[in-house]
Amino acid sequence: MSKLITTIIKIQSVDSLNIVSFDLNGIVLKMMSLELDESISVGTKVSLGIKSTTIGIAKDFSGSLSYSNQLNVVIDEISNGELLSSVKLLVSNSTLESIITLDSAKEMDLQVGESVTALIKANDISIIEIIK
Repeated sequence: MSKLITTIIKIQSVDSLNIVSFDLNGIVLKMMSLELDESISVGTKVSLGIKSTTIGIAKDFSGSLSYSNQLNVVIDEISNGELLSSVKLLVSNSTLESIITLDSAKEMDLQVGESVTALIKANDISIIEIIK
């Protein structure tokens, strides 16, 4: 699981649905949630968790997608297994890990040092810890 330390900058709520915006050193991330702990508020510093299998990678991306979180990242490391590839991505002094199929990694011809776009849906982010 990838972890990012962020600060909550906005909370939008309608009924039990919440859209929470976070600041990751100037990069805005969004999370969709049906439940929020009462101690969560604007200004709260939190650790976010993102499952590595939910982080997509786009190369030479242009156009529009419904993914709320489209991060410009740099490939730091690629580890290929028999079926899967672990791709470490650098973003704002943090590291994300994306697990993709080996076939996709080969088809995209991913290279260390290359700039790509990490794609994360808002419902694939969760708050795992409040930092005090």
